[in-house]
Amino acid sequence: MDHLNPRSPLVFDTTTLGRRPGSMEQVQRTVEAPADLGTDVIEVPEGTPVELELRLESVVEGVLVTGSAHATATGACVRCLDPVDREVDVVFQELFAYADRAAHHHEVAPVQDEDEEHTLEGDLFDLEAVLRDAVVPALPFQPVCRDDCPGLCSECGARLADDPDHHHDVIDPRWSALSALSSVDVTDAHPSTTNEKRN
Repeated sequence: MDHLNPRSPLVFDTTTLGRRPGSMEQVQRTVEAPADLGTDVIEVPEGTPVELELRLESVVEGVLVTGSAHATATGACVRCLDPVDREVDVVFQELFAYADRAAHHHEVAPVQDEDEEHTLEGDLFDLEAVLRDAVVPALPFQPVCRDDCPGLCSECGARLADDPDHHHDVIDPRWSALSALSSVDVTDAHPSTTNEKRN
């Protein structure tokens, strides 16, 4: 298991909070977004600012972290592929259990999914997983540049917003054979008739 780096922007130190239940501390911090903070179509780009406001509260089981995060997500409209920007504001709350308390709980009632449990490492906790769990579900599943975006032409890929009257003449496939015949030169289609007139 890798130890937490206290210099990591999403690692917080609770030393000054102490273990006395009821102790509280307010923390404000602007951090760089970690990797993979989003989906294939929209994300908070790695390295862009994320504004955090946290309230740390000492409880019997550990440190209760209540907070909010603000960031800007970027992506592409799923209809026309134009760039899309979305402001993201999320709130979250998570308990980071003291290591000794977590170990005791494991003995009494084994945890089914350890990924769902967050623990303190000494006096440190890492907020990255909690931040990701809050931000990613808040992003639009299918982002659009505007609600009524008409998208792209299925025939040629033109942006329909630029030309609302854009269209293509579509021939019923049942008549396409006749259309092809009408374009054939009559003399090419009936060479014998032409020869008879010459004779």
